[in-house]
Amino acid sequence: MTSSRLSKKDFEALSHFRYQLRRFLRFSEEASRLRGITHLQYQLLLHIRGFPGREWATVSELAERLQAHHHGVVSLISRCEKLGLVKRQTGRTDRRAVEVHLTRAGHTILNDLVTQHREELLRLQGIFRVPGADELDAGP
Repeated sequence: MTSSRLSKKDFEALSHFRYQLRRFLRFSEEASRLRGITHLQYQLLLHIRGFPGREWATVSELAERLQAHHHGVVSLISRCEKLGLVKRQTGRTDRRAVEVHLTRAGHTILNDLVTQHREELLRLQGIFRVPGADELDAGP
């Protein structure tokens, strides 16, 4: 799709999506702050608990989920560890790997924040939507 083929409706749909996305992210940032953690710390906890098939994740897996550099994620994990939210453990099958697990305090904060986020998403149903083909013009 080239810019010459984009209609006003295309720009409006994408603008609306970005606006609603930013509103949700701002809600998330504020909810995390009120719970005493940063939005990145919340995301880290969420990705640990939400990792498919198990209750922990490796540093590399978390870096991928957060779309962040490995060393930055290590620093984030260290900050969360100091807060008592996570603990590191040597890999069970690969001793070179580091598993990151939630602590009881991490679970408590995460459960509270996920409940708030779920309620906000349910409130936004019908308002927050990904622009579909019906909203984006297919061209001339």
